[in-house]
Amino acid sequence: MKLHEPVTGGPCWAELGTTDLRAARRFYTKLFGWYPETVSHQQAGGYTIARIDDAAVAALTPLYQPGQPVAWNVSFAVRDADAAVRQVTAAGGTVLEGPTDVFDSGRFAVAADPTGAVFQLWQGGSFPGAGLFNAPGSLGWVELLTREPDRAADFYTTVFGWSVTGPPRYQQWGIEGADFGGMVPMDAKFPHEVPAHWLPYFAVVDVNTAAVDTTDGGGTVLMEPTSVPDGPRLAVLRDPQGAMFGVYGAGGAR
Repeated sequence: MKLHEPVTGGPCWAELGTTDLRAARRFYTKLFGWYPETVSHQQAGGYTIARIDDAAVAALTPLYQPGQPVAWNVSFAVRDADAAVRQVTAAGGTVLEGPTDVFDSGRFAVAADPTGAVFQLWQGGSFPGAGLFNAPGSLGWVELLTREPDRAADFYTTVFGWSVTGPPRYQQWGIEGADFGGMVPMDAKFPHEVPAHWLPYFAVVDVNTAAVDTTDGGGTVLMEPTSVPDGPRLAVLRDPQGAMFGVYGAGGAR
């Protein structure tokens, strides 16, 4: 993506909720070279920040709510979380949790768009979001998969002011000309039980190797490594606990 630091309206963080935090730490450390550190504060409930060198790149967490699915969640930066949730509801979305303060780190809320895709809002305090984007092991793209792309486009452009460009089969989201994600219309090939969702993509040195490491680690390759015309090589994967995510070749790597 063309963003290299957290900016208002853009993706700023990716967070995995999982049933087996220890297994997730092992899997993603092997896959991405992360160094995970569990927040020592007792009230953090096992919240674990993954780092590359000194940069925070993502989080791994236990499931905090009954019925919470195993999934990667994408956070978008906002100046005012309380104002943002009002915009979400006014545009037809639903607020699922918050806004809530997280120590002095910031203020967050969990919401769902009118098509059912869940996302998070983050008002940064001492922690603005990821310290690294687009480099191997870090977040580099986010993708919305939905059965109602027109409705989703209306919602996100209203709430965040995003631009929407490109053909209907794959439109791209942007902020002031800086594209950071895309939208995939979910057609009949997607199982009915798969809901609309946000999918984070992490940069890797080699997509083929990442796919092999995923299966060796007990995960699944959902979309085999594929080279996109005039785009990167990518794959969609699922970790051993069931969370889906994507990978792509950093800097044009294959």
